Amino acid sequence: MPATDLWLVRYGEIFLKSDYVRRQWEKALVRNIHEALPDCRIRSERGRIWVSGPVDPGKLGRVFGIVSFSPVERCSLDTLDEALISLAGKRGAGDLRTFAIRVKRVGRHPFTSHEKAVELGDLVRGAFPNLSVDLDSPDLELHVEIREGTCYLFTDVIPGAGGLPLGVEGTLVALVSGGIDSPVAAWMMMKRGCRILPVYVALEGFLGEDARARAKEVVDVLRGYQPDIALRVVPDSYLACAKEQLVRDRLERFTCLICKRRMYRIAEAVARAEGGKGIVTGESLGQVASQTLGNLLVLDDAAGLPVYRPLIGLDKEEITRIARQIGTFGTSTLPTGGCRAVPVKPATGADLAKIREIEGDLDCPADIPLSGGD
Repeated sequence: MPATDLWLVRYGEIFLKSDYVRRQWEKALVRNIHEALPDCRIRSERGRIWVSGPVDPGKLGRVFGIVSFSPVERCSLDTLDEALISLAGKRGAGDLRTFAIRVKRVGRHPFTSHEKAVELGDLVRGAFPNLSVDLDSPDLELHVEIREGTCYLFTDVIPGAGGLPLGVEGTLVALVSGGIDSPVAAWMMMKRGCRILPVYVALEGFLGEDARARAKEVVDVLRGYQPDIALRVVPDSYLACAKEQLVRDRLERFTCLICKRRMYRIAEAVARAEGGKGIVTGESLGQVASQTLGNLLVLDDAAGLPVYRPLIGLDKEEITRIARQIGTFGTSTLPTGGCRAVPVKPATGADLAKIREIEGDLDCPADIPLSGGD
């Protein structure tokens, strides 16, 4: 009988890279699969990775860089006919109306892929007279990969997470509030090969323990995609000091901008300490007052590293759909007290020179504490 504990893993973009980069990224993908499935055995060939052992499809489906994967049955070329008929029978071919054979080959054979597909199609129709060929929308698809003298048979193609292998592009610090947007932004940069270091800035006096707990729970969900992810909490009293002076000087409308510029500086400090290459935020253009085009310019001025905003062109409905897809939505919508520092009428079009002047006049300690934990 063909083996049934073997899974075929396919990758996409990696295959398009130069030989050197492809080899490095393929190794990274293998490491990431092993991290997700430590009890499995993994081997790779060009364009394919084979995983054997107690495979958890849910975990495999969250490994970035995998386009799709399939549980396969293995047999020799000599026993292909018997194995294919057996697989078709197990997949209910006797009760179906249409089928298709998809054949791929690697190596030298005395037949083409098309010739073998026709031959196997005739074989299946002989065993199951109820079936007719439909190459466009068949009830049953039988896939056969022939690699030299070994054949791999499967019917199911399960979508993977896609993207690039986690870590191949380096590390980014993500500002995570625990709401809907920031976890999605972090996930999207994970998908493009970035390892994420999430930072939650605990604004003393304005955010409660429920908000901090929600941020931690969201990061726990993201751990399904990055097993080593851990939330760093940075307590900060700067805004408490600044808010008092802004209210006194009738400049309270600039509170959110002053606060976010401070958060950018904290994220930059963490990134430089940890070898990060930039900052990730969940900002979407025009979604709230601090995310207008003019205010984003003001925010960027505070950062000495690139700021990546993968949600910038998405609306709330699109972001929410991704949050549901990746499993963060339920946690992100848990009720919290919200931020008590938000003014009634926040500024939507601040002047950079004015914000710099306000910050220069604030008599608040600017040191950034990086000793926070999870």
